[in-house]
Amino acid sequence: MDNRLLARPLEWFDEWMARTGEQPPDFDRMKSWPDLPPLLQFASGRRVRTATGWARRRKEIWDLLCRWFFGSFPKAAPAVREATVLTEERERGLIRRRIEIAYATDPPVSILIETMTPAGDGPFPVFLTQGTHRAWAVVGASRGYLACVYPGADGDDQSDKFLPVYPDCDWGRIPRRAWLAGRVLDYLLTLDEADAGKVAITGHSRNGKQSLIAAAMDERITAVVSSSSCATGATPYRFVSEPEFEESVEFTTRLCPDWFHPRLRFFTGREDRLPVDIHGLVGLIAPRHCLLSTAYNDGCETTFAVERNYLAGRQVYELLGRPQALRVRWRPGSHETKAEDVQAYFDWFDTAFGRARHGFPERLLHAFDWDRWAREHGGAVPRPLDERRARVEWGLGEPPPLGVDWGCRYGAESPHDAVLMSRTPLPPEGVARLGVQFSDYVAGDLYLPAQTDPERRLPVVIWLHPFSYSTGYSGAYMDGDRIYLTLAREGFAVFACDQLGFGQRLEEGRGFYERYPRWSRLGKMVRDVQGVLDLLHEGGGRFPFVVADHFRAELARLDLGRVFCLGYSVGGMVALYAAALDERVAGVASFCGFTPMRTDADRKPTGGLRRLWQWHALQPRLGLYHGRERELPYDFDDVLALIAPRPCLIVSPTHDRHADLTDVTACVASARRAWEAHSAADRLTHLTPADYSRFQSDQHRTFLDWVRQYV
Repeated sequence: MDNRLLARPLEWFDEWMARTGEQPPDFDRMKSWPDLPPLLQFASGRRVRTATGWARRRKEIWDLLCRWFFGSFPKAAPAVREATVLTEERERGLIRRRIEIAYATDPPVSILIETMTPAGDGPFPVFLTQGTHRAWAVVGASRGYLACVYPGADGDDQSDKFLPVYPDCDWGRIPRRAWLAGRVLDYLLTLDEADAGKVAITGHSRNGKQSLIAAAMDERITAVVSSSSCATGATPYRFVSEPEFEESVEFTTRLCPDWFHPRLRFFTGREDRLPVDIHGLVGLIAPRHCLLSTAYNDGCETTFAVERNYLAGRQVYELLGRPQALRVRWRPGSHETKAEDVQAYFDWFDTAFGRARHGFPERLLHAFDWDRWAREHGGAVPRPLDERRARVEWGLGEPPPLGVDWGCRYGAESPHDAVLMSRTPLPPEGVARLGVQFSDYVAGDLYLPAQTDPERRLPVVIWLHPFSYSTGYSGAYMDGDRIYLTLAREGFAVFACDQLGFGQRLEEGRGFYERYPRWSRLGKMVRDVQGVLDLLHEGGGRFPFVVADHFRAELARLDLGRVFCLGYSVGGMVALYAAALDERVAGVASFCGFTPMRTDADRKPTGGLRRLWQWHALQPRLGLYHGRERELPYDFDDVLALIAPRPCLIVSPTHDRHADLTDVTACVASARRAWEAHSAADRLTHLTPADYSRFQSDQHRTFLDWVRQYV
């Protein structure tokens, strides 16, 4: 394996490497874990089967997290030298104090905290949060908690005061703030009114990260809520990298370089080589109470990643006999929180401390019971199918009877939902956006140049997004403009919609196989592309009275002989299938869209075909060939061959951890014969940039350079 850095050069990182002599690890010697590394397995490979064994594994996980994520901490905590109450106010049944805590350090360090204690007899359960969330502490006091606001947040980060005391510690800022929570707790637990057996902590976003870290390192914390803590919090990097359009290793370490240890940046594009992911925090907290709170459309984390974290951590909780102490709370909306959310967090704490009983049932959004599906709907493995198209269609399942819907404005995405999804109803200057309902009552958007030559017909691009569960087609962490805005500014019309199970259609995906057990999610995604083509070709023509006049006028501007599909990651796969099965697609570009299936076994660093038939539940029928993938009725050379002789661009970076470049190259070479038969070999383009899987502004330019040959 090429051990060179895949992340873009950064001055501070280059300087750190030169100063410390640090070099990337030998990735060849590091095991690839496409899924989360098992928490109940030692680095040696031996299974953890007892609580005693878990205690040893727990230490191993903590050391790995410190090595690759957090950095080093002080070997011993400084003693509290004295605490001085600076002010005390009594009103509304509450005692509010500002307190200075001085530590026995050299040089001397003191910090300021605020406490809110209910008047009356204690002891009271303790609640810790950061200055950003002082209002949460107010809620805590109203619920009968000794609430403490400590200075470990943006705007008031007094953890920096300890840097001169511990110059040998190379801890990141977020772990240092988590450590500070423990130093505040050292003082709080000396108070008579504090119940030392009932200590809770929470925080939101970056403060949610430190709350999890604090609970993982300090067993005196008996309950924690992670509120949208995102990457390096509740969402493992394996599932929030560039193909999810989320807060990847590269984005985290570039935008917030001091949050964690610089070594983390080594794993840009190689997240599968991390010997432990951040799911280790949940394991370290077990069997204490831990609630992961996330929003359906949070631009900073995905529900899929949180659920994978939960399922991995649940195994530890089950081993220790406390599975009910770990839960996920799904909430509507994006990265924001409301009063109801904070009240629910205290419901969790009350339940943990036996003060009340509130229901927190397990509810999964993405887990797919493939074994049950196979028993009830898998059927027999088919006899060999002679026709290539029939073999490809077999993989997509059996579609239900489907009519053709030509679209209308009723059912289009509402303005407030557009804002939620970061696609504002009023797009930037120079771009027009028109919402429409099409296919099976799916909401989509047509983006166009605001002003063009009325005589010029616009080429069309159907944009198909990656595994961006929370944000759908818009994406969150991006360099430069979204692709649909870039293309509209460049003179293209772009149609985009959230694919099944993503963005605004998250819940629709959850119940899919109860409704259509013999179809597939991937089949439905391909069907929706066909629905876009129906709309473009016939919308406003068959039933003009249901389509607004201005939308019919915009459809008339489109060149329906030049409709291209563009997809990235899973969107790249959908694009290939759609082009293969519908000749109305004039050409297709697939970025990181596939790896051949017959060679994609479990042993592969990709994770094997299990990604498609189980993790993401895209094609259940592929699971019927688990362990004998070479017998599959078709592969991507068949899909590609059905596209010939139309233009096709395949982009396969040399370091895509979800694909085997050698296999992809051989597959494209095999499919090329179909283009050669039409004397059109030059229309199949395969690019293999020395890069990792991403789709940002430079990949946008690659697509533009290619598609302009054909428009």
